[in-house]
Amino acid sequence: MISATANTIFQRAIDAYHIHDNIDTVMENPYDSATLEHLLYLKCWIDTAQWHMEDVVRNPDIDPKEGLYWKRRIDKQNQVRTDTVEYIDSYYLQKFADVTPSADARINSESPAWAIDRLSILALKIYHMQQETLRPDASLDHIDNCRQKLNILLEQRTDLSKSIDELLEDIASGQKYMKVYKQMKMYNDPSLNPVLYGVQK
Repeated sequence: MISATANTIFQRAIDAYHIHDNIDTVMENPYDSATLEHLLYLKCWIDTAQWHMEDVVRNPDIDPKEGLYWKRRIDKQNQVRTDTVEYIDSYYLQKFADVTPSADARINSESPAWAIDRLSILALKIYHMQQETLRPDASLDHIDNCRQKLNILLEQRTDLSKSIDELLEDIASGQKYMKVYKQMKMYNDPSLNPVLYGVQK
């Protein structure tokens, strides 16, 4: 089941990042670059670094110039994240290229890679919520609330993992089919964002 593999890889990436816990740590991907595992590890590493960027930019005392720096860096990171999701979908498009969908095959509301994207983010929520339950400086109420939330997140991961596996099984058997729409992000494109192409004039 791909979800079990993905969850294991996501945990490995998160643990590796937190050895140094530094946004600028250079990623060392342990998987062959031609494999899906490589993409999954890369995806979660990108998400993990972005998670911490989002923490930094929310500092209420941050200098506005520094805040703008982090906002722009987050935008760039988010574009890399989107590109990586599309690489994962390309893998599945190729994997299922020879599958002939049945006459009554249905399309899913999201592609396999975007569901896997949610699973990666969920792995981060679980990790950080668990860390909150271990804080020695936190109140008992805080720890109890975080434990309850952690249980919900773990249940959510079980459900999402099952849904992803079932989606891929349905695509492989022709009961569903893939149709991927590229994320046409307009605000990063100098030819589509009026502020950007206005500056160029």
